Amino acid sequence: MARGVKWGCSYKKTTLIVCSINIVIALYVLRSLYASLYTYSSHHDLGSAVKYTPDQIRKMEDSIRIRKAKEPVKLVEIVNRLKKESNKEETVVELPLQVKIRITDEILQRLRSLNANANISQQRGILIRALESDWAVLSENIGLWLPAEIVNQEHDDKPEGVEEEEFEEEILPGRPVPPECHVELHTDYDGVAVRWGLTHHKESAADCCQACLDQAKRAKPGEKKCNIWVYCPSETGCYSPDIYEHKNQECWLKYAEKPKLNFKDRYSEDYRNSHPNAPVIVPWVSGVVSV
Repeated sequence: MARGVKWGCSYKKTTLIVCSINIVIALYVLRSLYASLYTYSSHHDLGSAVKYTPDQIRKMEDSIRIRKAKEPVKLVEIVNRLKKESNKEETVVELPLQVKIRITDEILQRLRSLNANANISQQRGILIRALESDWAVLSENIGLWLPAEIVNQEHDDKPEGVEEEEFEEEILPGRPVPPECHVELHTDYDGVAVRWGLTHHKESAADCCQACLDQAKRAKPGEKKCNIWVYCPSETGCYSPDIYEHKNQECWLKYAEKPKLNFKDRYSEDYRNSHPNAPVIVPWVSGVVSV
């Protein structure tokens, strides 16, 4: 009897141990299955992310670009602009005082034209007609009429046969140039320099001409006498194809047996192409005097 009880206790312990082992094995199997499933899912996701071919990627990019291009951007801008315009408050333009007085006088004149026995309703009627039915005529009478279309035409008042002057009338600074100086605007004469203008400045073209006349009178026998004067009246200086920078009020005194022009009025297009710094108009003022 005692042996049977002892055997029963051993059987229960054995059963408990076997059950515990089975539970541990079951948990291990479940954990392994879960880990395998998670690993498979991760590999599957990674594999699906890189399965797109270059052609498929290009098509997707084209699709995105087409969708963006088809967006009604201009339509949205127009709608927004219309909303802003519709939300703007109406601008009330106040009439000038003179116009108000003329309107008042017109209305009073119409009211005075009524008979003395006119009642309030008649006065109200004439007032309404003045402001509504006859408003177009009233507006025209008081100067508020605006034409439907304004056409501006350019009229050429220049007499026939009169050509436009090539240069506008130019006034030289300083005192007037005497007639004996024979001044020529926009002119540069050639000649041998008897006085360099780089260090010889005069306040006006008349003074430069006078310096030329004085040099000719004081010249010693055998010395060249000045018979050409060249002056720079431009405040920004005058152009010359040499290496020097010619400034305002330079006065060159020259001599030439037969005076010859360097430049007159304008520098030619060919000259300006070969000399990019040359202006269009000759800036110098010159004159040939008799000695």
